[in-house]
Amino acid sequence: MAKIEAIIYDLDGVITDTAEYHFLAWKTLADELHIPFDRAFNEQLKGLSRIDSLNLILEQGSKSYTEKEKEQLAAKKNEHYQTLIRKISPDDLLPGVEAFMKEVKQAGIKTGLASASKNAQTVIQKLEITDLLDTVVDAAEVKRGKPDPEVFLTAAEQLGANPDNCIGIEDARSGVAAIKSAGMFAVGIGDRETLSRADWIIEDSSLLSLSLLKQKYD
Repeated sequence: MAKIEAIIYDLDGVITDTAEYHFLAWKTLADELHIPFDRAFNEQLKGLSRIDSLNLILEQGSKSYTEKEKEQLAAKKNEHYQTLIRKISPDDLLPGVEAFMKEVKQAGIKTGLASASKNAQTVIQKLEITDLLDTVVDAAEVKRGKPDPEVFLTAAEQLGANPDNCIGIEDARSGVAAIKSAGMFAVGIGDRETLSRADWIIEDSSLLSLSLLKQKYD
């Protein structure tokens, strides 16, 4: 295969795990709306945009909401989330991720972030990894969320890289689907069955290795 031009990371579940903060923020909102919400249902929201997640939650209730009301509810969830992520620090980087990202940069491979979160910039600043990413594309920059490939294709375009020569790293089924639709090589971190469409699947981030990734890519 051709040389790897760029590696594009998802944020949540790949670089850090803010899933608990998202769960608590959605749980607070759902409780306020008297809608049942638990960790099992929360799994369905993985990789989805804020508004798509909200729509799934609202479907569990009996009340209908206007688009303006939905926007207000999504903003309220984000306020809950913003309060929770104030305490994020470099200690919240997942095992092995920083070392892998540094290895990729030292190898001269371009790097990007493709996140469904509108808070991606805030999170990477708190994690102190801004210098390890050449571009950051979040939900505010794209019209269509994952599994649509737009966020990965936008990152590749900003990096000046051919999608065919890019690698995407994800932990969600919708994210892997987005990577494959973009024509990229997909690395899945997590459950083998859930991420079955990925080209290479590893159990957790500590197993990320550039030399091993190159072998799988070739």
